[in-house]
Amino acid sequence: MNPQAILEELKTVDTPSITNVVATYPNDPLCLGLYNPWTENWYTDQTIRCMYPEMGALAGYAVTCVYGLPDPNFNRLSFMDVLDALEASPKPTILVLEQKFPPQIAGKVGLAGGNMTAALKAIGCLGCISNGPSRDIDEIRPMGFQYLLSGVTPGHGDMAVHSVNAPVHVAGMDVAPGEIVHMDENGACKFPADKMESVLSNVKQLLDGEADRIGRLQNASTAAELRAIMSGHSYGEDEE
Repeated sequence: MNPQAILEELKTVDTPSITNVVATYPNDPLCLGLYNPWTENWYTDQTIRCMYPEMGALAGYAVTCVYGLPDPNFNRLSFMDVLDALEASPKPTILVLEQKFPPQIAGKVGLAGGNMTAALKAIGCLGCISNGPSRDIDEIRPMGFQYLLSGVTPGHGDMAVHSVNAPVHVAGMDVAPGEIVHMDENGACKFPADKMESVLSNVKQLLDGEADRIGRLQNASTAAELRAIMSGHSYGEDEE
C-alpha cells in the first residue's frame, strides 16, 4: 500500500486503538513500543477538545507553526509561509499550531476563523490541533475541517507567525514536522511516518482480537467466566 492508502485505512480506526499499538502497552506483542508511554509527550492531554466529533478519525502528515503577538524585531513570516509549508508537505496534512500568547490574553485568541480554514482546506489540510482557542465554529462546520482546541472565543487582536515547521509542543504532545498525527474526539497522538504501515497492520490485529473478546465478555454470566476471558484464555481451560 502507498502512504496515502495507509492513511485512508488509519482513518477507519479510533485514536485510542492507535495509541495501544504505538506505545500504551509496551509488553503486548502488538505494541511497537515507540515511546515510554508515561515519560514521553506523544499524545494530547485533557486541555483540548474536539469541535466536530461527528467527523470521525483523521490522519495526516504534521506541518507545524507557532503564533504569538507581533514582534518588532522579527517580521519575516506570515500565514502565506504556513500555506507554502502545507503545499510542500506530503498529503494529506494536519496543522499543529502552537499558540504562545501572554497568559492574560491566551484564552481570548480566536485565532483560526473561516477565511483561514478555507485556505487550509484548499491546500490539502484535513484539520488543526492547537493549545488555544479559535472561532467561527458554525461557519467552519460545513467545510468538513476538524479542530482540536482549548475552546472557542469570538475575537482577537494583532498576531504574527513566529515559526514554521519547527518542533512544537501542543496540549502535552511534542510534534516534529513530517510525523504522522492521528486524531479523533478522544484527542490526538503522533508517530514516525516510517512506522505507519506497522501501526496499521498491528492495529488491525488488535481490533480483531478485541472484537472477539468483547463478544465473549458480553455473553459471559459469571465472574469466573469474566476472569478467564480477561486473563486471556477460555473459561474452563485450566479447570479439571
